[in-house]
Amino acid sequence: MLALVFLYPLALVVRQSFQPDTGGTSLEPYTDVFASSAFREALWTTVWLAVAATAGCLVLGFVLALVIAFVPFPGARAVSRFIDVFLSFPSFLITLALLFIYGTVGMANGAWTDLTGADQGPFQFLTTPWGVLLAEITYFTPFVMRPLLAAFSQLDPGQLEAASSLGARAPRIVRRIILPEALPALAAGGSLVLVLCLNEFGIVLFTGAKGVTTLPTLVYGKAILESDYPGACVVAVVNVLISVGLYGLYRVVSRRAGA
Repeated sequence: MLALVFLYPLALVVRQSFQPDTGGTSLEPYTDVFASSAFREALWTTVWLAVAATAGCLVLGFVLALVIAFVPFPGARAVSRFIDVFLSFPSFLITLALLFIYGTVGMANGAWTDLTGADQGPFQFLTTPWGVLLAEITYFTPFVMRPLLAAFSQLDPGQLEAASSLGARAPRIVRRIILPEALPALAAGGSLVLVLCLNEFGIVLFTGAKGVTTLPTLVYGKAILESDYPGACVVAVVNVLISVGLYGLYRVVSRRAGA
């Protein structure tokens, strides 16, 4: 079933990537795609957005997980459970919510124009790469928080109490005790987020960011808009190779972290 449903269509994509429109079998589709500036720009955009989003998710996820796990406040358990529900949300739903708030005719710009009488509000960043970055950080941060909360739940409270009784302040406790214990979970969550960001399509599409083309959207553009199926297959093969390589890294890190 795996070979029929997944491997056979994937083999067709690989085969199509070696078959130019002129006929025959050659490396011409690869040379054409690799020589195009559109592919290089899409590859660079994909990489820097994925790396920046992963870094933002790691920082924000670590801080939020610290608050939920170690700062007592009413509803902490409900917030922790909501994270599990949040992981099931589709990415376009988060993007749509951001559009309602920060879009050109969203709530924030609407409130600004009502108060000042201006023609448009100041929040115009959602149609830029920064809007895509914000949406990805918002959506993927819980994927970092979930393994962190699991790691924090296994941390011995006695270590924290002993450090506190010896006069260690909160920043030093975080740096010397909590962070070393959280590193495997951070590595596992960061690796997963990096793989997901590299393949994210819905967020880029729904933000409508101008001039932001990633490898998944380039596949869509070549296949649907340009009818360049060999070129689309080449980009897809490159995207798959990068994703499989990073997924292998994620599995190694997860195995070492015990996740």
